[in-house]
Amino acid sequence: MDISRRKALGLLGLGGGIGLAGCSTTENLTGAPGKSPVEVSFEHGVASGDATSAAVILWTRVTPAEKVESSLSVQVVMATSRGLVEGLETGASTEPGWTGIVRQTSTSASRDYTVKLDMDGLDDDQVYFFRFMVDTPSGPVWSPIGKTRTLPATGGDKLALAVVSCSNWPFGFFNVYKAIAQRDDVDAVVHLGDYIYEYGIDGYGGEVGERLGRRHDPVTEIVTLEDYRTRHRQYKSDPDLQAAHAAAPWYCTWDDHESTNNSYRVGAENHNPEENEGDWTTRKQIAVQAYFEWMPVREPVSGMAREAFYRKVDFGDLATIFLLESRLLGRSEEISWFDELTMDMSMPELMAKAGEVRARVDDPSRTMLGQVQEDWLNKGLKSSVETGRTWQLLANQVIMAEVRIPPLQQMLTAEEKAKIAGGFGEMMMAFAPLNQPWNLDAWDGFPAARKRLYTSAKEAGARIVTVTGDTHTAWANELNDGDDLVGVEFGCTSVSSPGMGMSVPLERLGPLTAEANKDVVWHDPFGSGFTMLTLTPEKAVADFYKVTTILEKDFEVEWVAGYESSADANGMSPLKSVV
Repeated sequence: MDISRRKALGLLGLGGGIGLAGCSTTENLTGAPGKSPVEVSFEHGVASGDATSAAVILWTRVTPAEKVESSLSVQVVMATSRGLVEGLETGASTEPGWTGIVRQTSTSASRDYTVKLDMDGLDDDQVYFFRFMVDTPSGPVWSPIGKTRTLPATGGDKLALAVVSCSNWPFGFFNVYKAIAQRDDVDAVVHLGDYIYEYGIDGYGGEVGERLGRRHDPVTEIVTLEDYRTRHRQYKSDPDLQAAHAAAPWYCTWDDHESTNNSYRVGAENHNPEENEGDWTTRKQIAVQAYFEWMPVREPVSGMAREAFYRKVDFGDLATIFLLESRLLGRSEEISWFDELTMDMSMPELMAKAGEVRARVDDPSRTMLGQVQEDWLNKGLKSSVETGRTWQLLANQVIMAEVRIPPLQQMLTAEEKAKIAGGFGEMMMAFAPLNQPWNLDAWDGFPAARKRLYTSAKEAGARIVTVTGDTHTAWANELNDGDDLVGVEFGCTSVSSPGMGMSVPLERLGPLTAEANKDVVWHDPFGSGFTMLTLTPEKAVADFYKVTTILEKDFEVEWVAGYESSADANGMSPLKSVV
C-alpha cells in the first residue's frame, strides 16, 4: 500500500490515530493498529533477507518492559530514501512530499516477540529503507533504520556478495561483521551457517570467552526452546552484527551448530539422550522453530517439511543463487574417522580399517541433500542455463572439493614436526599415509552424491560457482570430475571460530595442502575474515579479506588474496590469481 506522508503519520499514531486495514502480513493477523499496554524497546536491531525482484523479508524483535499476555501491534515503514524515514519520530520527514509504504502486523510471546513480514509488491532493482514502530503509553517507539534492496528482474551487470560463516560468540568479537557493515559496495550478505553455536561455557570456546567477557547465555548447552531463543537473543544483541544486518539484505543457510554439532537427518554427534537432552526429533524441531523466529528468511511453504530450507532466487539475467540445505532434511548418518581409527593401531590395521570405512563412504545410497532436493537442484540448474543466466551460484555449507592431508611426514622439516608433536598435527601426520579424504563431514564423505551433482551440472551446461563455509579457513578450489572442470569453489574463513592453523601452527600448511590436492588452488588456514564475491557477465571474482584481530575491538582489514574464473562459450576457465 503506497500512501502519502500525511496519511502515514496518522496511521503511525503521529497525526490522528487512523486505523490501517487490508495490509498484508506474514502472520495473518488482522485488526487496526493498537497501543501497547507496556513500554517496549528494540534491543536486537533490524534485518532484511531473501530479497527477490518484488519482495523482501523484514525482521525485528520487540522487547516489552514486562511480560504481556496480549499481542503487540507493530507497524513498519518503508521508503526509497533514508531521509523519508529518518524524521518520523518528530512527525516530520527530512524530505518533503513523503511517500512510502506502511504495513501492520502483531507479535506475542508465542514467537518470542519477533516480527517478520514478507513485503511484496515492491519495485525491482530498488534500494529501500525501513523501520518499525510500536505505539506505547509514553508515545511511539521507533526501531533503528535498515537498508535493503530488491533484485533486478532482468539485466543485472554486477552482483557483489559478502560471504561469511561460523560466528562463535565466546571466541572473539564480531569485527568481521563490522568490517562488512562499513563497506559501501555490498549488495547482499550470504551467511553459510553456524550463525550461533550450541555449547555451554564449559565447551568449545568457553575459556576464551571467560577472558574476553563473552560468556555464552545460557551458560549450559542449549537444548530447550527457551535455551535456543536465549542464545539467538544474545547473538542479535551484538552491535556489529546488528550493523551488518541493517546495512544490506542477507541470504542465510544453516549448518550444524544452529541445532548441534555434526547434525544429520536422524541424529547428531553432539546430541546425547542419555544426558537428558531428549529425543533428536524434538530438539531438531525446537532449533528450527527458534531459527525461523529469529532470522530474516523465507520459510518453507505449507505442505513442505520444516527442514526443507532450500530455495533459489534469480538475479536478473546474471545468476541464479541456489541456497542448499545439507543437514537436517536428507543427510545420511555420520561416518567419522575418529570413531573408526585409534592411534594405537598398527599401519596394516589402519589400512585394513580405512578400506572398510571407505567402502561404506562410497555407498551410492548415501546422500547429502536427499533425493527430492537433488531433483530440485537438477531441474533448477537446467532452467537457469536455458533461460540464459551466466552463473549458477551454490550457497553450500561444507567443502565440496576433494581434499586429502598432504604427506606431512615427508614434507615437514624436523623443526616443524617438533612444533606439532603431541597435538592434532601429529594425528594428521599419522593419518596422511592412508591417502584418504580427511573430512567425512564434508562432501568427501558423500562422493556418490557429489558425483550426481557434478553430472547434473555438466548435463545442464552450468557454470558452477560454489561458496562454502564450515572449515574456518579460506579456499580457492577447482571442482574436477576426472578431466572435466565442473566449477569453482570459494571457501570463506570464519567470523570468529578458530581455524586449522590454531591447532596445527605450520606456516606452510596452506601451500602444502594446495600442492598435495588437484582440486585445491589456494588455501589459508589462519585468521578470521570474509570473502567478497563479485559476479559480472564476464567473470566470477573472489577477494579474500581478514581482520587483524578478533581478541580486541580495534582492528584493521587486510586484503589477502584474489582468484577469478572467466565465463566463455564452453563454460568457465580455471582459476587465475588476481593481484
